[in-house]
Formats: sequence, structure tokens, C-alpha cells
Amino acid sequence: MSLRTLARRAGTSHATLSAYEHGRVEPTTAVLSRIVEAAGCSLEATLFRAPREFEGLSRGDELVAVLELAEQFPARHAPELEFPRFGHA
Repeated sequence: MSLRTLARRAGTSHATLSAYEHGRVEPTTAVLSRIVEAAGCSLEATLFRAPREFEGLSRGDELVAVLELAEQFPARHAPELEFPRFGHA
């Protein structure tokens, strides 16, 4: 779909869409919704609150906490990949 067609379907100009595309301007949520719908898609978001134990942690510390939590759950796969081994005959 061309930029002009998308702009027409979204009720805006191709110059405005170009400005959004290049980050010169940010669309409002209402305009973004119209553009997404005009492109034949839907815009959905699910927001989740961070677990209390992660509140106030830096992203690095949060990653460490998650990896430490993951260590408590054993892997359910063989230690080595048996099949298929890509790139091997």
C-alpha cells in the first residue's frame, strides 16, 4: 500500500505520515489508531504491573533477579541437542 493510499484511508496527509515515519512528529493515540486501522491491523496493548520485588531495581538488577529465579527451575531437555543438527549431514 502506498503512503498516499494509507494517508487517504486514515484521513490524514501523506506528508504527515512521512513525518511520523521519520520521527519528526509523534501522532496522538487517536491518529495512531486510525492509521493502524487504515492499514488493516488492530492496536492492542496489555499492561502488567511489575512484581513488587522488582520495584525500585535497575534494569540490570532486575535481569539478575529474573535469572536467579530461572535457575530454580530445571531444564526439561537433554543437555545436548540430539536432532536435528542444522548444518551437519
